Amino acid sequence: MDDQTKDAIQNHIDNNEVCLFMKGTPDAPQCGFSMAVTNMLKILEVNFKGINVLEDQSIREGIKTFSDWPTIPQLYIKKEFVGGCDIVKEMYENGELKKVLDTKGIDYKK
Repeated sequence: MDDQTKDAIQNHIDNNEVCLFMKGTPDAPQCGFSMAVTNMLKILEVNFKGINVLEDQSIREGIKTFSDWPTIPQLYIKKEFVGGCDIVKEMYENGELKKVLDTKGIDYKK
């Protein structure tokens, strides 16, 4: 991954408290996994930034190297990698996602 791609990814993570690297946009997800994570965040009324990796092949491949995680979507909360769809779904279902949001000081629907 080149420095420009790494810097672009880091900028998104640094400048957005909740950042979701996804296929498509929050209003029009283009894969079921991205849609699932988007829906969980929307149900919790979390304000988040969706980064459409389909618009930039270097970010699409770079984010996998950056996080050392092979799949998209990828959720970051306050600069910390949380996980992909399966992990976020499990955290949502067992209440851990709300704990992370609380700990990080992120507003959501209680």
